[in-house]
Amino acid sequence: MADDGDRHRQSRLFTDDDGEFDADRAREESLPVEDGEVIDTDDLADHQRYIEGRGIYDERNRVNDLTGKEWKYATKSVIAEGYPPAVQHDLRSEHGGQKPPRLCADLIGRFSKAGDTILDPFAGVGGTLLGASFCEHEGTGLREAIGFERTERWIDVYRKVLEAENEERRSQGEPPLAEQAMRHGDCAELIDDVPDDSVDLLLTDVPYWHMDELEQTRNERETRESKLGSFDGDETGAGDANADAGEEADGGRTKAEWLADMGDKFDRFTDAVAPDGHVVVFIGDMYREQSYEFLSADLARAIESTAPLSLAATLIWYDPTKDLHVYGYPFSFVPSMVHQNVLVFRLETERDEN
Repeated sequence: MADDGDRHRQSRLFTDDDGEFDADRAREESLPVEDGEVIDTDDLADHQRYIEGRGIYDERNRVNDLTGKEWKYATKSVIAEGYPPAVQHDLRSEHGGQKPPRLCADLIGRFSKAGDTILDPFAGVGGTLLGASFCEHEGTGLREAIGFERTERWIDVYRKVLEAENEERRSQGEPPLAEQAMRHGDCAELIDDVPDDSVDLLLTDVPYWHMDELEQTRNERETRESKLGSFDGDETGAGDANADAGEEADGGRTKAEWLADMGDKFDRFTDAVAPDGHVVVFIGDMYREQSYEFLSADLARAIESTAPLSLAATLIWYDPTKDLHVYGYPFSFVPSMVHQNVLVFRLETERDEN
């Protein structure tokens, strides 16, 4: 690689009258430019290549297809983006826990490579599956995705969303999104059909406490009103976390039982994850019974104590467009949740062979 002196001399050849680097002029001369300096591609190492508009890619990258410049941005611990209502949002929002497909595509781009296999064992209306398909056209290449969902209604919503989205894309001259494998059934049973070490990224939004059972029993009108969001059926949303309800609303299931169940499920899921793969989990905290429930920390501990996974990072998805509500005023401070936690796990280097 050229030393700093060589780079500064190259950059000075393309400075304007004020001494500022003129990137446009350098590009007119067909020279690659990154971070205000000319890149001498002849000086790149054998394992490096320059990608126009993206920066220098290192072929040793085992995590994703990002260049060093993109990697630096992707390691930011806060994703501060609202993701406008799109991708048939009205249909998808029938499920209160749905996540924006382009947010899922962003995370898939951070933790997988083109052609990798993605698994979502709690697929809902298919945000992860849609995100994997978006990667083909807006990211770094198509991923093959598998989703498990035991509520047929949400599977139907996914298929309607895909059909409607592709109809719009074709009318605009855009290529259609690939259909991914959405499988109906209980994730605890369906995971047995996924070969060991075949999944490169597990990306999911876990069900909250009793929500997995509750959505089986509510009728469509009630579901649409509550958005499947909270324990007591108000409209705060699953990730809004300002619910206040008792054990009866939980269907008799305690938090400890929920955490134990999640730990057991992830222990089973990880057999399918490749040694270099990641497990990425959405989880919102909650304010409940006048107490803050640090669910992200509780879930991380439950998974680490049961499954062969280690917490590698915690990302925050902050939605600056989220509506605010007046909670507790004027007597008590109650948080209005505008973020979700994204737990990032890696497989432990040595698995228990027993």
